[in-house]
Amino acid sequence: MAYQTAQEAFWTGTFGDEYTDRNAGPHYEASLLSNFSEILKHTGPIDTAIEFGANRGLNLITLKRLLPKISLDAIEINQSAVDHLKSIPDTTVHHQSILDFTPTETFELSLIRGVLIHINPNKLNDVYDRLYTTSKKWILVSEYYNPTPVSVSYRGHEDRLFKRDFAGEILDRFPDLELVSYGFNYRRDPIFPQDDTTWFLLRKKT
Repeated sequence: MAYQTAQEAFWTGTFGDEYTDRNAGPHYEASLLSNFSEILKHTGPIDTAIEFGANRGLNLITLKRLLPKISLDAIEINQSAVDHLKSIPDTTVHHQSILDFTPTETFELSLIRGVLIHINPNKLNDVYDRLYTTSKKWILVSEYYNPTPVSVSYRGHEDRLFKRDFAGEILDRFPDLELVSYGFNYRRDPIFPQDDTTWFLLRKKT
């Protein structure tokens, strides 16, 4: 399959498979439960959600545990990850690149976690537009933050991880969005450690 960027092809191969195998386990699940419990205090009940770059589905599994009646959609490029996603109840899986995904419906929450950092910077606006278009009300972004755009070596690979103010750029692009809450996840948290990521919860004003 032909992709628009080198980053997409990178995640369909062995590196993406290894990432899927590596990011699992009870410690991940406990940290996500803590994090999403805090976020959902601001949203209240949610019936539908879509995740961009869902990988093996740990975020969606967490949402399902906290909101058993929720209906889920997942967009994922890696076949190994898709195989895991198909086992999650009430989940529609779109096996494709985010950049090839065409929204046909809306969801109460559109979310992306640890994925924007791996998108080719020239394609970020395309992803921002899809996040916005699919959301009826809420957008959740959780990524490595930096006030200015930087590229960071990622496990020996160049141009595969980028930091910037993703949420700020989304807010600037869509004036009808407002920042509701945000928080920092710390890798040295003694109980619920995660990567040093910052999450931002955005809401459509209308």
